[in-house]
Amino acid sequence: MVPDPDPGTRLAAPAASWLRDARRARTLAVVTLAWLGAESALGLTAGVSAHSVALIGWAWSSLAEALAGLIVVWRFTGARLHSPVAEHRARRAVAVSFWILAPYLVLHVCHDLAAGQRAAPTALGIVVTTISLVSMPALGLAKRRLGARLGSAATAGEGTQNLLCAVVAGGVSAGLVATSFG
Repeated sequence: MVPDPDPGTRLAAPAASWLRDARRARTLAVVTLAWLGAESALGLTAGVSAHSVALIGWAWSSLAEALAGLIVVWRFTGARLHSPVAEHRARRAVAVSFWILAPYLVLHVCHDLAAGQRAAPTALGIVVTTISLVSMPALGLAKRRLGARLGSAATAGEGTQNLLCAVVAGGVSAGLVATSFG
């Protein structure tokens, strides 16, 4: 029998509840990715037809947000499931994805305000942004809770991005409704 060289460096086997939460985090990330794909495609379609720079920008920002979902799926797949190194890398990658999303959103809003952008009414745009306004807070809060239970800053960060998506969706939706009736 070969002795363990350093028993203190081994990870303890995760509890069943931790594994269940890890599967939930991965599943929620996959569900979010599916929605973000649809959201982006529908948002781009509605934005182009309505000449809405805000809607087009929001749809493109969905792709940056999807990056965090892909990172969480990567983190909780295969051998990385039990790896603190994978969590560290995932946490850093999600942080980088914030730096892709946040400046884009700020610059986009500033551009729209400076240009006095006024879009044509679009029912599809209102529906898509309203769905995100309603669904993203629930997803974001669930991911933040899972992230806390898992000790996963990557999962919690993805949840924060979902909450930001809801805020932006609310602004875009309000603008679309205002232009529809104004």
